[in-house]
Amino acid sequence: MKRYAIPRLRVPGRLAAVGCALLLAACSSKPPVPDWQMNAQGAATKATEAYLSGNARVEQLEWERARAEVARTGRADLLARLELMRCAAQVASLVVAPCDRFEALRPDASAPEQAYADYLAGRVSPHQAPLLPEAQRKVAASGEAATLAGIEDPLSRLVAAGVLFQTGRATPAVMADATETASAQGWRRPLLAWLLLQVQRAEAAGDAEAAAALRRRVGIVERGATKAK
Repeated sequence: MKRYAIPRLRVPGRLAAVGCALLLAACSSKPPVPDWQMNAQGAATKATEAYLSGNARVEQLEWERARAEVARTGRADLLARLELMRCAAQVASLVVAPCDRFEALRPDASAPEQAYADYLAGRVSPHQAPLLPEAQRKVAASGEAATLAGIEDPLSRLVAAGVLFQTGRATPAVMADATETASAQGWRRPLLAWLLLQVQRAEAAGDAEAAAALRRRVGIVERGATKAK
């Protein structure tokens, strides 16, 4: 695994395939992976899954644990990468907000991390595009919805869809793709966000039948979330 496993190559990537190293190191049997790294990776993975599943309590606890482990290194650049992982999950869920924790660390972040942060904010420049994770590079370069089809990783696909939304290029096909991607993973938070966006668009278009069908799906997800608490 390459040095920038999370976020340079596959931010945030398939959670189960993040690999055996958090943020920087290659998978190797020698030397042993430091405890802080294994602990931080596990916590960050759990935090991301909890966020996508809508479990705010677990999410907060695991992010705090991940930050504490990375802080043991005294390296702001690693903390910056960790914050990008968190913000990417938010973009996938249509949360349009500044990535404040990363911005506080931007001076110590490397060029690829700065490029990824700008991409998540919908303001990446052409010269930054080659620095992006491979899954997002074509989306940034073309801005075309058709590029989503080439992204196999579900979370990376949702991140790309979220960026297209922020830049005003989320077509109905993008919304449908993102909705079904979140649905297939059972990720309640992004699923609700994309369903409600589709409801809004259907109502604006005067398609009452489509809006009603979408609202029925919203109700199923919301009732499931209530029972899970």
